[in-house]
Amino acid sequence: MKNVLTGLDRLTEGEWTRFKGQRLGLLSNQASLNRMLETARDVIAKRLPGQLRALFGPQHGYGGEDQDNMVETPHAHDGALDIPVFSLYAESRDPDPGMFDLIDTLMIDLQDVGTRVYTFSSTMLGCMRAAARFGKKIVILDRPNPLGGEILEGNRLSPELFSFVGPASLPMRHGLTMGEMARLFNRVFSLGCDLEILPMIGWHRHMTWRETGLRWMMPSPNMPCPETAYVYPGQVFMGKVPTFPKGEAPVGPLKFSVPLTLNRRPSENAWIPKPSTDAVFRTTCFARHFTSGPACFAAASWFTFWTSKRSVLTTRLWRCCRP
Repeated sequence: MKNVLTGLDRLTEGEWTRFKGQRLGLLSNQASLNRMLETARDVIAKRLPGQLRALFGPQHGYGGEDQDNMVETPHAHDGALDIPVFSLYAESRDPDPGMFDLIDTLMIDLQDVGTRVYTFSSTMLGCMRAAARFGKKIVILDRPNPLGGEILEGNRLSPELFSFVGPASLPMRHGLTMGEMARLFNRVFSLGCDLEILPMIGWHRHMTWRETGLRWMMPSPNMPCPETAYVYPGQVFMGKVPTFPKGEAPVGPLKFSVPLTLNRRPSENAWIPKPSTDAVFRTTCFARHFTSGPACFAAASWFTFWTSKRSVLTTRLWRCCRP
């Protein structure tokens, strides 16, 4: 097992000195930790006292407190540092001039999960556009893609379909880190953003998360373990099926959210593929999301060979096996 140093680890160990005298903003959440489990907020506030002027949070909130997928997060205030906490998943998804007036440089430390529809990359893109417009600098504290960087899956998104859940022409499983996406966005969209990437040390594209030696902190409420990220590029679509009333999905990690039926347990022999050396599938029971309705049943998947795991192909398997 390798010991990978993230961008935040490098900032912690000495790179912070380059930012003395700057008014800093930080876009991060509860997963923005160094290897000593210090938050990015604390790393900056302790080493550069008085320079952190604003915090920014992505979808699900700065603290990851908003579980429901479409719930917007209000702005808040950090009482200990006496600075604002701006939500970039509120009435607007992009920073406004008043937010960026407080800072010279925005540091971004977000753990992506390697899937196009995961919205952190869109939030980063919005910040890059705002920085270019308002004359600010962006510094990306890079982190591993938990799926590695060698396997790409899924169709590339057409430009007419670009949205907050698809900001660029990337495949569903894109194989990029946040830093790599930032460079791509800056070039492809001709942003002219003053962009710096603080790269990792020791990360290689073949690595799965378990090979990095890093601890996992869930970057969003239904992403509790890195294995969840492996099924997400394919199974994210399975929560959008007619089995569930509009706006509802099973409560629980996304690796289990492959909805099948309400009220009744399906016959496993009727739909579950036989176990293989790569995967085992079982039925599991969930409460309905944020309601008191009847129980629902969903498919749970366990995979053993993560380096060869094909997320989108797995979804095709589920579709073939659904009753």
